[in-house]
Amino acid sequence: MFRFLSHVWNRFKEYFILTLLVILSFTLLSQNNKPQIQKVRAFAFGSFAIVSSIFYDLFNITQLKNENITLRQTNAELMLQLSTLREQGILNNELIGLLKFKDTTSLPITPATIVSKSLSITQNTITINAGTLNGIKPGMPLITYKGLVGIIQDCSDNFSIARTLNNVDLKLTVKNEKNRLNGIMKWDGEKLTIIDVPKAYDFGIGDRIVTSELSSIIPVPIPVGIVNKIEEEQTGLLNLVQVTPFEDVMTVEHVFVMMIVENEEKNKLELNFYNRK
Repeated sequence: MFRFLSHVWNRFKEYFILTLLVILSFTLLSQNNKPQIQKVRAFAFGSFAIVSSIFYDLFNITQLKNENITLRQTNAELMLQLSTLREQGILNNELIGLLKFKDTTSLPITPATIVSKSLSITQNTITINAGTLNGIKPGMPLITYKGLVGIIQDCSDNFSIARTLNNVDLKLTVKNEKNRLNGIMKWDGEKLTIIDVPKAYDFGIGDRIVTSELSSIIPVPIPVGIVNKIEEEQTGLLNLVQVTPFEDVMTVEHVFVMMIVENEEKNKLELNFYNRK
């Protein structure tokens, strides 16, 4: 132990002596009341205060940096928790709507979950986790509590693919719920449009559009959307009626399959179709 202390003293004795002298100098300055010494004391203590402040700021900056890192980490964790809670809230609202719809309808429906989406400008399809083993068949409507999503196109044992409203190959016979006027609705790559509507037809902004009983696919009225714009065709003889769908294909996750297929004889009339020939 003595050898260790001796080694430390021999190596750092200049610093020890300097520190001792500085302390002694400050002690003598603090006890001397002469005017000259007071000026020196004021200068010395002022300089010491400046140096102390600089070191304090340096240590304080380091501490603030560490606190900022901790706060950023905490904010990130809170953001993830909030995002999870919001997701659960949205999902809860969607499931509540689906349950209410199922409780209030007498139509045969089967619940399903969307497991994948193939989205493009013209060919939008979705895959659900229900297939022929669940009784699903091509031509069955795919709906939510808000309205129509699409039509089942093909099935395997456990999965089915459906063409959505945003698919150029899906054309539907729809009608204006207000005045019962019918028309053919299709997706043109940008918007849903009821085509070749005579100008004499009373379509107005805000009118509700539902599927028509004339449809060879959907024999019951299912909400589709709201009229948002009416414009003339290039010929000036007919109107194009744009429709905003009730259900957004991009955000929907849970659906029902309506377990009905229109009879084959009526399908042959081809008032509309879900397969492009």
